[in-house]
Amino acid sequence: MRRRFRLLPVVVMVAAPLALSAACSGGGVDVTVRGDFGKLPEVKFPKGEPDDSFAVKTVKEGKGTAARKGDLVVADYVGYRWNKGGRKLLASSYSKGEPGAFPTGQLVPGLTKAFDGAKPGTRVVARIPPEDGFGDKGDPKHQVGADDTLVYVLDVRAVYSRTAGPHGKKQAPLNDARLPRVSDAPAGQAPAVAVPRAAAPKSLQVRTLVKGDGPAVRKGQLLALQYAGYFWRDGKVFNSSWSEGHPFGVMIGTGQVMKGWDQGLMGQRVGSRVLLVVPPSLGYGSKGLAQFGIRG
Repeated sequence: MRRRFRLLPVVVMVAAPLALSAACSGGGVDVTVRGDFGKLPEVKFPKGEPDDSFAVKTVKEGKGTAARKGDLVVADYVGYRWNKGGRKLLASSYSKGEPGAFPTGQLVPGLTKAFDGAKPGTRVVARIPPEDGFGDKGDPKHQVGADDTLVYVLDVRAVYSRTAGPHGKKQAPLNDARLPRVSDAPAGQAPAVAVPRAAAPKSLQVRTLVKGDGPAVRKGQLLALQYAGYFWRDGKVFNSSWSEGHPFGVMIGTGQVMKGWDQGLMGQRVGSRVLLVVPPSLGYGSKGLAQFGIRG
């Protein structure tokens, strides 16, 4: 069985670092944050236990499209656990060397609220009590207990809407009977795909349907993608970012996704719409992926 994927690389990192040197205290958030946007912040906590209410403060106001529930937000961050025993740094995009891709609407409530209305270039600090975090069970996987308050400093680098689509020059029709036909669709919807009745190609097929007007994709960059995956055997969709309700963020060329994606998207220009026909050897191999009904 061959798999065919239709991908839409929407973006590579944007938002150049902005100068910032300010303290964040008062306004309901009782920690102090100093430093430049896009750089590791200095975070100081007051003595004692955290307040048990949710609070968020904008330290630096950005420009552009404001984030709303259902958008994908790309942000640098530090995240702390805070309880009566003290505080501990749990996560940092700076130590990882890559920003985070946050699908709002699928985060803990406090993070969704912290991102709401934030624009690229914005730095926000949020204090998230358990009821707006991981609840009374906590999250042992991430070292968060039932009574832990979370504190995040978030530098928003980019915001991508659930309706994000290609931007660039539409290419001439493929006119290749061996490959699927991809029809246009309204913004926010997956395109219709007609798969030929012939046998699937045995090698990776890459066709650019819309040539993006942005820079070329390079290994190790974070991409925000809209995508839909279709079975060659019947043309049905098995997974889609549109059905998930938000674009998908991934580091490309690093093995986070199947080889067909890593190979097929490298060098494509930001804003492109790309047709990939992926053979099993560059997809999910002999085991398939039962979660989505993909056979070996």
